Amino acid sequence: MEFIDLKTQYRQLKGDIDAGIQRVLDHGQYIMGPEVAALESELATYVGVKHCISMASGTDALLVAMMALGIKAGDEIITTPFTFIATGEMIALLGAVPVFVDIDPVTYNMDPALVEAAITPRTKAIMPVSLYGQCADFDAINAVACRNGLPVIEDAAQSFGATYKGRQSCSLSLIGCTSFFPSKPLGCYGDGGACFTDDDALAKLMREIRVHGQDRRYHHPVIGVNGRMDTIQCAVLLAKLPSFPAEVAARARLGAAYSERLRALAPNALPPTVLPHNTSVYAQYTVQVADRDRVQAELQQAGVPTAVHYPVPLHLQPAFASMGLGVGAFPISERAAGRVMSLPMHPFLTDEAALKVCQALAAATA
Repeated sequence: MEFIDLKTQYRQLKGDIDAGIQRVLDHGQYIMGPEVAALESELATYVGVKHCISMASGTDALLVAMMALGIKAGDEIITTPFTFIATGEMIALLGAVPVFVDIDPVTYNMDPALVEAAITPRTKAIMPVSLYGQCADFDAINAVACRNGLPVIEDAAQSFGATYKGRQSCSLSLIGCTSFFPSKPLGCYGDGGACFTDDDALAKLMREIRVHGQDRRYHHPVIGVNGRMDTIQCAVLLAKLPSFPAEVAARARLGAAYSERLRALAPNALPPTVLPHNTSVYAQYTVQVADRDRVQAELQQAGVPTAVHYPVPLHLQPAFASMGLGVGAFPISERAAGRVMSLPMHPFLTDEAALKVCQALAAATA
């Protein structure tokens, strides 16, 4: 059983993907070729914003977004400790300070009620993470940000294709950042990412920053990075985009079926909760279980692969030890980190395979 099945997807889309790559090989414009602008236009339309700026990775997207906002050493960025390292890593890379607030125990996303108390005169932005495929509570977070004159950056690396109150992830704040890493709901065949915004000036600046701060050839008004998404990866995503809405729908059906079965078969495994105003793309289908190591071992023996996203919150990572935040600083994040486990999730998972997963989990948690 595949945890994420990219091979079946490729077989189904092989003609379009191969043709798109071949076009790039034929015209030879491997950097900033025509597929880059074409992809940006289609993605902006899909999300419902004016500008999409493709990036070399989702990590670069976060970095460039903060650079465009002028984040510098000593500035504070409010975010969550329950996320992949890239969220806090890019803050620290700029010399800024990640200020963590704990998560909502139901959604695993930033708890908006904790944000205002974390704001200081040094706070320059808020960076919520839309974890596991479900958007954070952006109306509440944006309201706090507006009262305090702060920009909001959505880390939407796992939620591209999800909606919040009818609006697409990446359109919910000043800048939305996503990843097209191969295992994401919309993934290319290498690294890739994008920033989204309706702000014309920010879009122009982010386009310059991603090419070494260049506004025209060999003229560099600002310091930038080499953050371009290569043309072949854009061609792959262009070939995948037409089928993406159907894959999002398939993920939603599978997620709902998983939850219904687990409530009936495995009462000791806590399924994810998708709030009524949200849809999820289930970048991961993540449950909570006690005695996780044993449960994972039993599932592995039953032929069911699992993964943990994420076993160590950022405040307990060695890279952030200098912050002096020990065990107990963010108890909800810490409890989740010790119990979460992700099950196989992809649009091509058969009903038979999904039932096997649920039965195996029921047996392991009985």
